[in-house]
Amino acid sequence: MNRAWLLPLLLITLPTLAAELPARPSGTLIDFRVDVQKSVPNDLGRATAFAEMTGDDPAEVARKVKVAIADGLATAKTQTGLTVKSGATHTYPIYAKGGRSIESWRMRSEIILESRDAAALSATVGKLQSTLGISNINFSPAAETRRKAEDDATLEAIDAFRAKAERIAATMKKPFRIRQMSVSGSGHAPPPMPMYRAAAMAAEAAPMPVEAGESNVSVGVAGQIELID
Repeated sequence: MNRAWLLPLLLITLPTLAAELPARPSGTLIDFRVDVQKSVPNDLGRATAFAEMTGDDPAEVARKVKVAIADGLATAKTQTGLTVKSGATHTYPIYAKGGRSIESWRMRSEIILESRDAAALSATVGKLQSTLGISNINFSPAAETRRKAEDDATLEAIDAFRAKAERIAATMKKPFRIRQMSVSGSGHAPPPMPMYRAAAMAAEAAPMPVEAGESNVSVGVAGQIELID
């Protein structure tokens, strides 16, 4: 049963109930916390392709980088199910020994790839890796996927908090009321795959092997109950 609609209602009613509690507790106060962890699929992949070149003539370096990036964009845009956009571009001087004169210039420009289709992302990276460097390949839950997992985990954590409160009260053989609750959450995604440079790649446009995996979404509910004497 989908109970996602309960969350906004709980957020409205819990403060109201808390406002109606006595200002001074008359019974025993007990503080505790419960945590709920859910696994969520990493259904959004991201990768950065880049061109980086060095030379004496900054104009020539820029021209070569622009050509490489333009070719990369054209290749990436042929793949369906993929979002492609330009990333950061940096140009900076390389100084000779002693730092008094400029020896050469280096330029780096990036293409950002995103897709919820791991096969499409892998195939595109495979096509680009013979001419561009590939870095920061990572998978994480899409925003809507994470939001739904957090909502589900929040409802489970609230249920778990109440169930634990009932067990405590039953052990003490007293009725109880919830005086306060707070909800906190966190997530953990796998680290990005290491950087790959074009020079280290095979000439064939083979798909890059990737594994999306899962992330963990954790929600904790901390609060205080009062055992009524």
